[in-house]
Formats: sequence, C-alpha cells, structure tokens
Amino acid sequence: MVEKILFDMKKHKWLNALFVSPMEALSKLLFDMKKHKWLYIMLVIPVLFVLIWNYWPMYGVVIAFKDYSPAFGIWGSPWVGLKHFQRFFDSYFFLEIIINTIRVSFYSLLVGIPLPIILALMFNEIKRKWFKSTVQTVSYIPNFISVVVVIGMVTFFFSEQGSINQILTSLHMKPIDFLGDAKWFPHVYVWSGIWQGVGWGTLIYTAAMSGVPQDQYEAAYLEGATRMQCILNITIPAIMPTIVISAILATGSVMSVGFEKAYLLQNASNLATSEVLSTYTYKVGLINGEYSFSAAVGLFNNIVNFIMLFVVNKIAQKTGENSLW
Repeated sequence: MVEKILFDMKKHKWLNALFVSPMEALSKLLFDMKKHKWLYIMLVIPVLFVLIWNYWPMYGVVIAFKDYSPAFGIWGSPWVGLKHFQRFFDSYFFLEIIINTIRVSFYSLLVGIPLPIILALMFNEIKRKWFKSTVQTVSYIPNFISVVVVIGMVTFFFSEQGSINQILTSLHMKPIDFLGDAKWFPHVYVWSGIWQGVGWGTLIYTAAMSGVPQDQYEAAYLEGATRMQCILNITIPAIMPTIVISAILATGSVMSVGFEKAYLLQNASNLATSEVLSTYTYKVGLINGEYSFSAAVGLFNNIVNFIMLFVVNKIAQKTGENSLW
C-alpha cells in the first residue's frame, strides 16, 4: 500500500507540494529568485499591473449587495442583499437586453472562430514568400485602427447618404438604412469586427502551422494526396489544440459584447437590437449614477461568462484531450 502511494506521488508530482513545509518552500523560492533574479525583476511590473487592474477592483464588487452612496463609502453604505439583482431580473428590459447580447455574441462566435482559421489555412498554402508576407501585413493593418475610426468608416460607407447607398441609388435600387434599421445592427457590428480583427486572429494559427513537420506533407504528396487532403488530415489535426483553446476562451466572454463599438453604433432607431449588457450598464451606472445596480448587472455578466467557460471546458474534456484545465 505504501509503495502504491509513493508511486502515485511520483506519477503526480503536484502531490509532493502537499507535504513540503512552508520554510522549505520559502527557501526553494528564495534560491530560485536568486538564481533567476533578472527574470523576477522583469515580472514585477506585469504582476503589479495585474494586481492593480484585475484584483484590486474586486474589492468593489461588494457594492452590488449594498445601496452604495459616495458620501458614506463602500463599507458605510447599507446592505440590501439581492435587491439590485431582483430589480434587474424583474425589469422590463431584462429579456430584451439578454437576447440582444446573446444574439450578437453567438453571431460573433459563429463567424469569428472559423474565418481566421480559414484565412490562416489560405496563408499557409501561399508558396511565394514575398506575396504571403504582403497579404498578411495588409490583413493585420485594420487591427491597429481605433474603434472610433472604424465606426467613422462604417458611417461613411453605410449611412443613408453613404457610398453604398449612393451605388444602390445609381443602380435604381432602394437605399438601405444600415445604421438606422434595427435588424441590420448585428450584421454591421459583427462584420465590421471581422474586417478589423480577422487578419490579426490568424497569427496564433499561423504560428501553430509553422510547427507542423514538412516531411509529413512530403510523404503525403508522395502517396498521391491532394492539398485539400493534406489540410484535412495533417494541418487541421495539428492545430486542433489551438482551435479548441481559442474557442473555449472566446466562449468564456460570450456575454461581454464590446461596449465602445456597440455604443458608437447605437441610436434611437436601432435601440431595439443594439442595447446590450455593456451599454445598459454604462447608462445606468455612470449616466444615471446607480452604481450598485450597475455593479450587480456587471457581476451577473461575469458569473454567466464564468459558467459558460466552465461548461465549455468540461465539454472539451469529455469530447477530447484539449482543455484549459
């Protein structure tokens, strides 16, 4: 029995950490810090950044359960329990906002996950290096354009007097109110994001493809395999772990529709489909000053994202070997 336990501990090395004394662990850490001091020094600023911007704000999540007033501060404000959550769930706009958020999010996922993969596969098939690097560079450029500029471009092309409608009018076709008609908002939002980020999204897949041994392709070609067969049987299986991890991470932010673009595209005419959780939280929290209520909505958003991340990761574990944990 003892031998079996020792074998299991060797097999699962993390179990050894349970039996290490604090002093021994501290001495090992200090020795490692001394040995790799410059690496630890380089880590100081990123760690401080994460602590300040990611962990310290968690202290304020308590206002979701309080009737927060700046005059009394966080701990001086009275507790109200789940009052703000109940108010949000009972509100007239709750169902509409959730549906709008889910619609845009899943639309973005359905289009945003496969397109970078397809584009990366196309890049991988380009044999002329100068042409490949040129096309890749051109596809990366939109990622560095700010959201405000992107919305300005969208307005220029898709407004009622924009270039697209001028072309439609010249062809004796009826103009389309892309920015004012509520049904067009999800399409404008998603495809403007695809144009901006699809090239940059290929980077991780291109890097994964570069690790595939070339002799596998050469052997496949000698056996008479076509390019499509090589893609389906060599390239895609090789990058599948990367695809799964990217899909899990993307699903983990399914309720987090980008605020800036949604708010800038929003107007009174398309509010029926453009009002999502992020814009609603901004209006209620910062414009109306209902900080506790907006904190409750934001906390609900994060909880749903975490549950989605956990569920999708579990599904990935059950159906394959690739998962976050």
